[in-house]
Amino acid sequence: MYSLTQINDDWQPTHYATLLFILKGEQVLLIRKKRGLGAGKINGPGGKRDPGETSLACAVREVTEELCVVPKAVEARGRVRFQFTDGYALDVDIYIATEYEGTPTETAEAVPLWFDINQIPYDEMWADDRLWLARILRGEHVNGRFIFAGDEMLEHDISFDTGVNPH
Repeated sequence: MYSLTQINDDWQPTHYATLLFILKGEQVLLIRKKRGLGAGKINGPGGKRDPGETSLACAVREVTEELCVVPKAVEARGRVRFQFTDGYALDVDIYIATEYEGTPTETAEAVPLWFDINQIPYDEMWADDRLWLARILRGEHVNGRFIFAGDEMLEHDISFDTGVNPH
């Protein structure tokens, strides 16, 4: 059995990945994932980093591949780490973008969906999203650790800050 204390500085994920949420006024661009981990769920666009790729480059590439848009004015908003009881583990950097070029278009990976940030369909998302997504969309930075058994969140530890460096 896994515990949150194991998700520490020595913890090694199976994959490094990203999620990038595009904001347009009071709306956020989400996707209905068509394949892979979380197929059928609503989530932010994102995916696994390629060897040698930076986290930011991965975030932009994944959004472009999944939705045919290029995010601009991208800002880091934190990190979430997931340990699944089957042994799979993900270390995910979170970003938002307040500008983009192109028209969100359905691809083999995803269906684009715009939602008012006050009406995000959390019941169709991963359980952890309810704990942090609205806060990062409003400017906070997240640091979270989660343990999942399939779709069920067993444990979590999460903290937030404003992202402002006091020094």
